[in-house]
Amino acid sequence: MARMHSRKRGKSGSIRPVGRRAPAWMTRSAKEIEHLIVKLAKEGKSAPEIGILLRDNYGVPSVKIVAGKSISDLLKEHNLMPKLPFDMTSLIGKAILLRKHLEENRQDMAALRGLQLTESKIKRLMKYYKKTGKLPQDWKYDPKTASLLVQ
Repeated sequence: MARMHSRKRGKSGSIRPVGRRAPAWMTRSAKEIEHLIVKLAKEGKSAPEIGILLRDNYGVPSVKIVAGKSISDLLKEHNLMPKLPFDMTSLIGKAILLRKHLEENRQDMAALRGLQLTESKIKRLMKYYKKTGKLPQDWKYDPKTASLLVQ
């Protein structure tokens, strides 16, 4: 499948584990993994960061296979989900950095194009999240107040 803005093709990043059951070498139980997820979320880690930490430091190949629920489902159960989805906050952070760069370098047209592409992605995601109910219908992205959303 082609990339969104560059029209290039490429291989995806990582490959999921093959099995549908927890591997035999797993020593941690579902309860232990759930406690780890809650602890890491209370430290301020986002769901993707938690997944990477569990994979790299604790040897958990897939939380969904071992615990039966995804990381975001577990965070919802414990009321630890952030107000904005992670991909939206990362795109807003990227737009903030691009705007700051453009204030200092007004002639950087490549950065201006990057800002336009990033903000169009934000608007598409906003439309999707409003449709699925993850964002309220009256929520709007305003570049002037975006830095208040991401802290």
